[in-house]
Amino acid sequence: MNTGNDNVNEKRWYILFVVVMLTFMATLDGSIVNVALPVMAKSLNVTSASIQLVVTSYLIVITAFILIFGRLGDILGKTKIFKFGIALFTLGSLFCGITSSLPILVLARVIQAIGAAGCMANSQGIITEAFPANERGRALGLTGTFVALGSLIGPPLGGFIVGAASWEFIFLINVPIGFITLFLAFRILPKGHEIAKGKLDGVGALLFMLVVIPLFAAIGKGQEVGFTQLVVLLGLLIAVISFVAFIIVEKKRESPLLELDIFKNKLFSLSIFCGFISFISIFCANIIQPFYLQDVLNYSPSTTGLVLMTAPLLLAVVAPISGYLSDKIGSEILTFIGLVITSLSLLLMSTLNEHSTLISMLVFIAAMAIGNGLFQSPNNSLIMSTVPRNKLGIAGSVNALVRNLGMVCGIALSTTLLYSGMSKKIGYKVTDYVVGRNDAFIYGMRTVYITAAVICMIGAILTALRLFGKKAKIEDAIELENIENL
Repeated sequence: MNTGNDNVNEKRWYILFVVVMLTFMATLDGSIVNVALPVMAKSLNVTSASIQLVVTSYLIVITAFILIFGRLGDILGKTKIFKFGIALFTLGSLFCGITSSLPILVLARVIQAIGAAGCMANSQGIITEAFPANERGRALGLTGTFVALGSLIGPPLGGFIVGAASWEFIFLINVPIGFITLFLAFRILPKGHEIAKGKLDGVGALLFMLVVIPLFAAIGKGQEVGFTQLVVLLGLLIAVISFVAFIIVEKKRESPLLELDIFKNKLFSLSIFCGFISFISIFCANIIQPFYLQDVLNYSPSTTGLVLMTAPLLLAVVAPISGYLSDKIGSEILTFIGLVITSLSLLLMSTLNEHSTLISMLVFIAAMAIGNGLFQSPNNSLIMSTVPRNKLGIAGSVNALVRNLGMVCGIALSTTLLYSGMSKKIGYKVTDYVVGRNDAFIYGMRTVYITAAVICMIGAILTALRLFGKKAKIEDAIELENIENL
């Protein structure tokens, strides 16, 4: 009678392999381009400001479409949407690699991003359905590892590809991998079927796009010209108004894009919020480290890349172990320990100066990677385990959405604090590293790390309250049972 489920259970590790392959590639493509931007700008004969569209368009479109594909995954089947995402991502990658025009390249990145959104929105739901509860943490831990690796390996890998070949191969490398993954997806992934009633909420989807696109555009522009400029404030205002309208519309819809009832589950909401906090904190640190290593300590780009590889390598080891442990001892204690270690490592980072040794930097990066690895896998497991099967698609897409928002907010916060601190120290407005003023950079960097540590500690306190609140409930239940037995 359960032949279908048994078949999925037998193939669960193959299913995981297919999912993480494309998840890794989609995440990698968000960061791999950064290092190639100067070369691409020269090749396409455009300005440095214009070439940034190649990066921002990808991130904005993923975030704008991720809830839509999460909802479609619940309605039409997560596997169908995942396969569609693979095909579109591969096609977009091909177009990116064969164009010689910036407008066409940006359009190809949009196609690529829509495909990536389809995959990211449904990857966690597919894994949650394929794995039993006692293995789910380990499986989601491995997925989280590949998401992190994709984000962190991108810059050094992009530098290697550009140095060895040309920038087009950053995208063309996805094409054969995409075809192989699509072939395996049709052979291995479970057949999709309709699991939720209703249709796509078009009005909600449009309003959500009107939240994301002006918000991201305003944050990006704010980093260049300051957040008090009229164009930035207007973008933020449109995003806020659209968000309020989105909430009002979603409450009235029979089949909303985002079922707000999902947030009534306190464990889900708290886990999502803590995930958001962790990504803000981590990306506050990640954006500062390359500048510190190259501009202050005068390391070469290649040495800097090797130093920064410490984090993804450790994360690749810690995250699966953390996921395995969460299956054995529960997720709450691990998320708490992870956020505490991350907070302490950020405080240690704030002590760095122009005389700090490479060893101390490596130790602090390693501590932060261990803390992040201990937190991410159990937190993902908590998020996906708190919703029913017919809401796994939307839960996974909300989780991915929050990850992207955390990254963007972390980058915006860190650059704003850094340059504000430097401007205060120097006495006039600066938006870049000032040669000969390492003291100003260290001052701004310290502000960033202390702020990130405080934000992360807020998450640790919230997880502590959750942990001890759960223990108190268990103890009360045991005591009540003992009284009844008497």
